[in-house]
Amino acid sequence: QVQLVESGGGLVQAGGSLRLSCAASGRTLSGYYMGWFRQAPGKEREFVASVNWSGGWTYYADSVKGRFTISRDNAKNTVYLQMNNLKPEDTAVYYCAGNLRLLGGRWSPEYWGQGTQVTVSS
Repeated sequence: QVQLVESGGGLVQAGGSLRLSCAASGRTLSGYYMGWFRQAPGKEREFVASVNWSGGWTYYADSVKGRFTISRDNAKNTVYLQMNNLKPEDTAVYYCAGNLRLLGGRWSPEYWGQGTQVTVSS
């Protein structure tokens, strides 16, 4: 079993930056694809970004491409999401996701973190 704990959320002004971290315990993440999802009030949870086991391949939702960067440090069993040029529409609860698999064209995680709130003011 894998436990994922996010940190780094908070309140930031539009144009600002935040760095989210996701620390894993229970077993190593090094063999898994990892990712981030988000859920805004009244909306469905949506995919944000994913990274392969080595960190050498990444994939982003169009809405965050060029502004967000996903990375990982397997030695620390941690995944990161650097968010720059934040917009009010980025306001959501951000969830770390572990052991992502592409099923039917959609990223499907096996493990979820508890989420961290990101609020971007205009």
